[in-house]
Amino acid sequence: MPKVEGTTIVAVRRNGDVAIAGDGQITMSDVVVKRSANKLRTLYHGQVLAGFAGAVADALTLFERFESHLERYKGQLKRAAIELAKDWRTDRTLRRLEAWLIVASEEGMLVLSGDGDVIEPDDEVAGIGSGAGYAEAAAKALLLHSNLTAAEIARASMEIAAAICIYTNEQISVINLAESAANHTAGGEKNEDQSCAEDAG
Repeated sequence: MPKVEGTTIVAVRRNGDVAIAGDGQITMSDVVVKRSANKLRTLYHGQVLAGFAGAVADALTLFERFESHLERYKGQLKRAAIELAKDWRTDRTLRRLEAWLIVASEEGMLVLSGDGDVIEPDDEVAGIGSGAGYAEAAAKALLLHSNLTAAEIARASMEIAAAICIYTNEQISVINLAESAANHTAGGEKNEDQSCAEDAG
C-alpha cells in the first residue's frame, strides 16, 4: 500500500490563547483520496489541543497513549510527552509509527513524532506536514505584523500554505483552547476520537 503523505497542521499561541488549524486532504502517492478529513481533536477535558499529520491509525494510537498519560499526570503536557517518549523506547509497537502530532495547552506547545522525538518550538508557532514551512513562515509574519487572534492567524497561515503546497487543500478546520475549554464546561465537547476515525474512512 502506498505511504500516506501530505497534509499541513499549524499551531499558534497569542495573548494566552492557542489555536491549531489543519487542512482536510489525505494523499496516497500522487492521488488525493480524501478532501475533508478531520485531523484535529481536543484532549483532557478540553484543556489540550492536538493535530496530526500522517497515517490516521498511527495517529490515533499516539493520541490514545498520550491521553492516557495526560490523565495519569493530571493534564501536565510536558510530563505526559516525556512518558510517551519512554514508551517509544520500550514498546516495539510504537516504533516507526507514520505520524506526527502537535499538542498544546496553557503550559506550552510540543511536537511529537512517531520516532519518539519530543520537540518544544522556540517561537509561538509550530507546524508539521508537507506545507509546514509555508504555514509557519506565514504565522510568524502575521504575529509580528498584525493584531489578529491566534485562531485568525492559524487559519490565514493555512490558507497561504494551501495556495502553495500541492498536498494541502483549502478545507481548513480550526480549534482554539479558549473555546474548547468553554465547550467542555458547557457539556458540548465532541467525541473527536470517533470523528477522526469516521473522517478517515
